[in-house]
Amino acid sequence: MENGPAIFAGVAFALFGGGLVSWTVVRVRQGEPVAHGVNRVASATLTSVAGSAALALGMWCFTRG
Repeated sequence: MENGPAIFAGVAFALFGGGLVSWTVVRVRQGEPVAHGVNRVASATLTSVAGSAALALGMWCFTRG
């Protein structure tokens, strides 16, 4: 009964994290800023960490489900 919410949360976190990391990689490769008005290295690093954390949280949810 509790597998449904864990799987849903895992999918949501995995999609968000994967999208965020993919978007960051594309922006960095194109030489575009990841966030306007912020240091490029700092914004790329913070966004990569947040995306990786969301992916890890999604994988953790899958192990709980």
